[in-house]
Parts: sequence; structure tokens; C-alpha cells
Amino acid sequence: MTVRPSGPPIGLRLSGTARQVGRAFDDALARAGGSTPAWQVLVSLKSRKLGNQRELAEAMGIQGATLTHHLNTMERDGLLTRRRDPDNRRVHVVELTEEGERLFHRLREVVTAFDRQLRAGLGEEELAAFERVLARLLENSRQR
Repeated sequence: MTVRPSGPPIGLRLSGTARQVGRAFDDALARAGGSTPAWQVLVSLKSRKLGNQRELAEAMGIQGATLTHHLNTMERDGLLTRRRDPDNRRVHVVELTEEGERLFHRLREVVTAFDRQLRAGLGEEELAAFERVLARLLENSRQR
């Protein structure tokens, strides 16, 4: 049985909400000296200790050229280093510097506080239902 829409299309509402939440998240990270792409790189590197650019791009779901842009900025800012893999000179290995480690810890506090803010006033049942709805929307979006 198909349910008739009772308001704006879900995709439109979800897109607008994601845009607003994304902007607020970006602003929170920026106040702490970071950005969403930098946070994604930091998290990916922390989960592996070091990695190559191809693996990082895959983990972040972005193209290699886009990652290179972010890594150039972060390397210039002293947050990471890149070096050739001695076993495969075509591969760049990426590692965090001490400054990158400090930024990771600072941004982790911001991310945790932002998550608490988003969860404010939501009970366990609501959050569980929200997770189920998000999973279903993702599944539905993949069907053609």
C-alpha cells in the first residue's frame, strides 16, 4: 500500500536538513581550526596510523584529485607528511605530525559536543527509530 505524501518530498527535506547540519558542523570545526575534509582525513589516518593516498580517498569516498587538494593544504599547515613508499615508489604514504595529532584531539572534542547537541532531547527509542529510518531511506535510494 502506497502512502500519499503529506508534506514536502522526503528528499527535499532531507537535503535541506543535511545542508543546515553540515554548515553548523563545518562552522564548529572551523572555530577549532579544522574543517570537515580535514576531520575526515584525520579520522582515516588515526584508524590506520598511516596509509596511502588511494586508500584514504576510498575511505573518504572522494576522488584522488580532491584528496590531493586537501592533503596539500594539510601538509602546508604542518598537520601531516607524505613520503614515497620505499617498496613502491608510485605510492605516497601519509602520516600525521604532532600538530596533526593535536588537531585531531581538539576536533574530536568539538565533534563529540556537536553530536551531543544534535542528540539533545531525543530518547533512546527515538534515536533507534531514526537509525532505522535512515537505513531504510538509504536502501530505498539504491533501488531503481
